[in-house]
Amino acid sequence: MRALVLGGAGFIGLHLVERLAAAGHDVVLVDDFSRGRDDERIAALRGSGAVDVLSADLTDPSSWPRLPRDVDQVYLLAAVVGVRNVEADPARVLRVNTLTATHLVDWLHPGLRVFFSSTSEVYAGGVDAGLVPVPTPEDVPVMIADVASPRLAYAISKLAGEALLLHGARARGCPVVIGRFHNVYGPRMGADHVIPEMALRAMAGEDPFRIWGADQFRAFCHVDDAVEAVVRLMATPAADGQVVHIGNDSEQTNIGDLAKLVLRLTGLAPAVRHLPAPPRSVGRRCPDLSRLRQLTGFEPSVPLEEGVRRTLDWYRTWPNRP
Repeated sequence: MRALVLGGAGFIGLHLVERLAAAGHDVVLVDDFSRGRDDERIAALRGSGAVDVLSADLTDPSSWPRLPRDVDQVYLLAAVVGVRNVEADPARVLRVNTLTATHLVDWLHPGLRVFFSSTSEVYAGGVDAGLVPVPTPEDVPVMIADVASPRLAYAISKLAGEALLLHGARARGCPVVIGRFHNVYGPRMGADHVIPEMALRAMAGEDPFRIWGADQFRAFCHVDDAVEAVVRLMATPAADGQVVHIGNDSEQTNIGDLAKLVLRLTGLAPAVRHLPAPPRSVGRRCPDLSRLRQLTGFEPSVPLEEGVRRTLDWYRTWPNRP
């Protein structure tokens, strides 16, 4: 099998590329390296002989004719992500994420199997309005509470991408799976997400240690589990045309307890300063994984404490650590 991974130098993308290559598949990794790093792990993949690495701006239509067409599977993980990036330039988020999905649909040809990376952020408005249950199944209505909110630009872009792929891939004769990721974490995810952000502040000795939205609940999913779910879905014909949650529903935790775990694993006991949650940050998030289980038999395997420990170990040696 030969796979094309768009956004393959990013967080989930690189872990997926490594997993596919380790399983003996040929992989073409495509990235513009605006966020994903061309580091020693990319160099190791280049040297393995199983992975070709291409640099390309997927918002530019002239980039697409350079991509190989003799592939069996296409994974679209390329996107502008991260709360800071989204709030700093929501127009860029909308432009990059929707253009990339649009160009992919135009490029597709019959027979390719496609995975599109979406997000749990599409439920934020419904959960906060009390219209959507938690744990959340895939068949609830989605809503955008405020189209002018910069933070919601990401959810809007992903909903547009879902619609483009569901309708466009079908029109091109390509089966497609939409995976809505829920709070995936792990090594090499940058510094803009809650677990590495907490870890880096703890290791820098912040005192008092700030905690935003301590009473909010999340269900975190280690990246190894997320990749396992993606691989299983792409090997399951019954998943064609479906929207499926990818996450971990077994260990909901609030942000305050997550901070206690991070501080315990770093061996620190600073004073704690509680602060309000960021605007438009959903109060509770947890996926219903019934559809994923029914389709693939998936069960999360990495407990939260073990996953956070692995993540902290990686960030202790991160070259960009403050």
